Amino acid sequence: MNQHRVQIILLLGFTAIFIGYLTVWLPGPGAGLSFMGIEMGEWFKFLGLGAQRDIFYLPPISLGLMLAIWTITWPENNWQAWATRALAVLISLLAFPAIEDITGPVREQYTLRVFLIGLVALVALLSGIWRSSTRYAWIPWALLALLGIAGALLPTWMYLSVRSYAAQIIGVPIGVGLGVWLNGVGHLLVTAVSAKQIPTMLRAASVTT
Repeated sequence: MNQHRVQIILLLGFTAIFIGYLTVWLPGPGAGLSFMGIEMGEWFKFLGLGAQRDIFYLPPISLGLMLAIWTITWPENNWQAWATRALAVLISLLAFPAIEDITGPVREQYTLRVFLIGLVALVALLSGIWRSSTRYAWIPWALLALLGIAGALLPTWMYLSVRSYAAQIIGVPIGVGLGVWLNGVGHLLVTAVSAKQIPTMLRAASVTT
């Protein structure tokens, strides 16, 4: 696949994930009962969902990781690459807990989320240092494909699992919001493009060895 086309499709996927997280996931009967992706984890905190609600915070973390890893595949480690890495960290901060939560008596509930955001920052830093050889050029694409699968399936599964529960609380049937679809499609676009790149990278590696 043409590299320019690869970049465009990846950007479309990243954009869909970002917009999807800021779009309605749970389409309730009114504005006050319709929740965006960014609100889902907080809403279910008050409904006793427990640690599983952290899955609703996965999209900005997976997007941040994918943006950082994507820059490894760039031919130049220039200012645009570092700007993208900074953007990756900023996007992951959408999942950052409130200060009163991480300093409160139940702060251990937020440890995993803080760790994952720290992981995005670490990967962003390392992506600027590590320049893979042709032999290992397939690894970033494999990581992108795996993150795409996780980012598509886990939040969608979590939403479908709690949808009936939310319908009981609200008292009306609940559908699947546009945000769920955009998140899934965006992640799967990244997976599809990345998976298609892996054989190309492996063939290039075999030629050089």
